[in-house]
Amino acid sequence: MNYRHSFHAGNFADIIKHAMLLLVMEELRAGQAALRVVDTHAGRGRYDVGGADASRSGEAKVGIGRLAEAGDFPAAITGLRTEIAKLNPAGGIKIYPGSPELIANRLRQGDSYLACELRAEEHSVLANTMQGRAGVKTACVDGFQCAAELSAFSGETFFLIDPPFERADDYAQIARTLRLVAQRSPGARFLIWLPLKDLETFDSFVRSIEDICHGSVIIAEARMRPLADPLKMNGCVLVLVNFGKEIEAPVKDLISWVVKTLGENGEARVWRP
Repeated sequence: MNYRHSFHAGNFADIIKHAMLLLVMEELRAGQAALRVVDTHAGRGRYDVGGADASRSGEAKVGIGRLAEAGDFPAAITGLRTEIAKLNPAGGIKIYPGSPELIANRLRQGDSYLACELRAEEHSVLANTMQGRAGVKTACVDGFQCAAELSAFSGETFFLIDPPFERADDYAQIARTLRLVAQRSPGARFLIWLPLKDLETFDSFVRSIEDICHGSVIIAEARMRPLADPLKMNGCVLVLVNFGKEIEAPVKDLISWVVKTLGENGEARVWRP
């Protein structure tokens, strides 16, 4: 499977992932320590959701297209709507921000961001998009390997892990990365995005990280529809590591709204393993 996010940019999963990313960045920015952000699968930074790929899939139209029309939405959505509006000053939604755009816009002086992207073509676009941004570096590397080998840091370290899940070992690679980082930087924080197809795969992953994270995990499930067909992406999951209870309420507000507004007889759950 050759994954191209341009087909899926701006879908329901992006709304959840990117709105949550902005909430996390605001919490991290409130601290006094310097912040280091590592994005293991950064993509190209921006996406043309008016282009051929997005038009063919139709996912943006029923994702951020409906978000733009909504009049009643939780505070957790506000940051993402604002960022979309900045990129589309003439109105409508043609350009959608990926995680690099959102993170780079929220770096303070002295903060740093490393955006990893393994695909050379995608990295070329990413490097061009991020050129000249203070504190930002891009690398055409395996993000899992880069994260695992990163040296300790005196400030706050935050990892965004959002692989395309085109490789059979992506779940195992996430668990391995968590374990290796925890050995060097036990207080590092993570936001991990997972597709939700069937419970067996998801439950197996949760079991694989329980002994690594020692109760510091928050699971947010957005079941967009009943999990009846394991071949479909029936929703998505956010896994937060080393965040406090105060973030649970806005997470629940976010995924509940998306499931109610864009889902089909779905369910939103926030829990700790």
